[in-house]
Amino acid sequence: MGNGNTRVRGLAARAGGWSARHRWAAVGIWVLFVVLAMGLGSAAGTVELKDSEQLGGETGRASAIVERAGIEEPAGETVLLQSRDAGLRATDGEFRAAVDAVLEAVEGTGEVTAVTSPYETDTISKDGRSALVQFDMRGEADTAGERVEPVLKAVERVQEDHEALRIEEIGGASMNKTFDDAFGDDFRQAEFSAVPVALGILLVAFGALVAALVPVLLAITAIMATMGLMMIVSHVQPTDETSSSVMLLVGLAVGVDYCLFYLRREREERAAGRDPETALRIAAATSGRAIIVSGVTVCVAMAGMLFTGIATFKAMGLASLMVVAVAMVGSVTVLPAVLSLLGSRVEKGRIPFLHPDKRRKAGGRSGKGGSGDGSRFWTGVLRAVLARPAVSLVVATGALLAVAAPALGMKTQNLTLDQEFGDSLPIVATYDRVNEAFPGGSDPAEVVVEADDINSAEVRTALADFRERAVSSGASRGPVEVKVHDAQNIAFVYVPLVGGSDLDKAEKSLETLRDEVRPATLGRVDGVEAPVSGQVAGSKDFNDQLGSAVAPVFAFVVVFAFLLMLLSFRSLTIAVTSIVLNLLSVGAAYGILVAVFQHGWGASLVGAEGVGAIITWLPLFLFVILFGLSMDYHVFVVSRIREARLRGLTTREAIQHGVVTTAGVITSAAVIMVAVFAIFGTLSMQSMKQMGVGLAAAVLIDATIIRGVLLPAVMALLGERNWYFPKWLHRLPDLSHDEVSGAPSTTPPPPPAVAGEKVGV
Repeated sequence: MGNGNTRVRGLAARAGGWSARHRWAAVGIWVLFVVLAMGLGSAAGTVELKDSEQLGGETGRASAIVERAGIEEPAGETVLLQSRDAGLRATDGEFRAAVDAVLEAVEGTGEVTAVTSPYETDTISKDGRSALVQFDMRGEADTAGERVEPVLKAVERVQEDHEALRIEEIGGASMNKTFDDAFGDDFRQAEFSAVPVALGILLVAFGALVAALVPVLLAITAIMATMGLMMIVSHVQPTDETSSSVMLLVGLAVGVDYCLFYLRREREERAAGRDPETALRIAAATSGRAIIVSGVTVCVAMAGMLFTGIATFKAMGLASLMVVAVAMVGSVTVLPAVLSLLGSRVEKGRIPFLHPDKRRKAGGRSGKGGSGDGSRFWTGVLRAVLARPAVSLVVATGALLAVAAPALGMKTQNLTLDQEFGDSLPIVATYDRVNEAFPGGSDPAEVVVEADDINSAEVRTALADFRERAVSSGASRGPVEVKVHDAQNIAFVYVPLVGGSDLDKAEKSLETLRDEVRPATLGRVDGVEAPVSGQVAGSKDFNDQLGSAVAPVFAFVVVFAFLLMLLSFRSLTIAVTSIVLNLLSVGAAYGILVAVFQHGWGASLVGAEGVGAIITWLPLFLFVILFGLSMDYHVFVVSRIREARLRGLTTREAIQHGVVTTAGVITSAAVIMVAVFAIFGTLSMQSMKQMGVGLAAAVLIDATIIRGVLLPAVMALLGERNWYFPKWLHRLPDLSHDEVSGAPSTTPPPPPAVAGEKVGV
């Protein structure tokens, strides 16, 4: 097989050609970029999101007042004392002795302050069986978890001496320590294990160690560079740990995918008889172009998170956008240089029975449809789909709509402690017992009252009226606690909400507090501001803000993705079908999430019994991430189909060629994504399970049913209408870049011209 006369043009081809001609310069520039980004980022440092920046609404206003006043709220802790039988009461001597022992024990550690007895604060349950000792941890609240262990040990010793009582500690510091001990290493291990999992799958896909290492190394360097850039950008848009985790996941997924697409095409061309230089140029012009189109589309999707107005989402969107852009640039610049430098050495470290040479021989025996890449399965599937495209379309669409149906009843909320962790931790049982004995006591509403003079008679009267009405209105059963900061003219009012851990009931109590109690008391005093915050308020404010952001984010992502597909493929039909198929994929992922985590169908398989809701931030996050990532496969397959059609194949033959020749690389890429996301589905935190399961399910559906059945069925039914591009749209910019002239030997020869066949490409 000869090399033929292959001419390439376009941005990706020019970048790849320059990189291959200036190999050491390209590699050196990339290494310098990574080192500079990390060095400058480390020097600049990271600006973390403040509490007041994370949420809008009253919760954000309350945090802003506290930050403006310079008040550092300590980490509050509570010790629950509860009799194990109905006979012992808080007024009994044995109970009082236990309370005194707890007071003495925690004060003796020297780590606490503001210790209060339940007999002073009236924190005794209505049935008289439970009481709360409350105190604050010394020092900064953020690091209190590191200092709370002596206090926990002291409480445990008191428990040993009073077996008739249940004596347990709970609070911000103790919960942080418990979660760090139980899940901190688990979460970090999941992040670190993603790389070896991806490497293992690439070893199977490529059958050679060097070829498998190239995508992983490029993805890692792209992630490292982005980490440095995130530190610099954080001075404009503050960031948080969640953004870093999302960036790592997205960076690894797209970084490996882009290299995989590029490397497999280069290998395919060399296996077909091209010399290394020509093979690299064709890979640059074809897969390189697909990478640019896909990367820009993914960046646009990630940019949708910037329109939420929620700082955490904006930070995640910016981090994801940057890592995709860096991985895209690296794939079309430094990757060709690396492949040119390695040459045939990219096949070093061959693994017996896994190398493509073995699989290619088997593929060659599979007949006309064989791709030489282990794609006989997809050849058979595609043959059935193209034989009856209408039936395939109806069956596949019906199945996905049935899977998506549960999403119509989706319920979102911030998960409570027992929903997030189930019964996997003893502290969750303590949380439930406190809420049962003191409804809302574990997560009270916090009213931040700011006045010109917090000690004026008018303000003090309003505070007293607020305390009384909070209970008489039914929003709280008390006790309502007030802490005054005289110097700052600020008071904190803590109101346990009726409903406790039942967020639906607690939100009704919050509504009563905000709309009835506050206007009738504190709202009557001029110059007083009293936003209501706390966990329940934060959940409601977040839901409200997120709900208002859904429409603009959805519109931005869909419209811009549509325009990019329209300009890149010069086809109105391709643009429309791309959007519809991606929405169907996202809808199916939503349906699986609701079925498993809300309704509990098959929940035991992932350890998710009893959750009953979807974490608030996940639906919008999944929409943006999945809409972006699914474009990887779609652009890659459609580009290959379009490439074959431009060379003279009929649309049906182009579909067969495009789907079968890309099946191997898409399968490998999808397996990597599913495996990496599934790792997060094994974590104990239900929010992480939901994210992992949702992402893994969506990618699996996208790479199989969407790209293997629905896409070819739709394109086969549309025929030449796939390439419909109205004349009035011809004025639009042309981003199609038909970059390869001269058919590579891997493309079947064009069929004889069919009379009357209209070529609309």
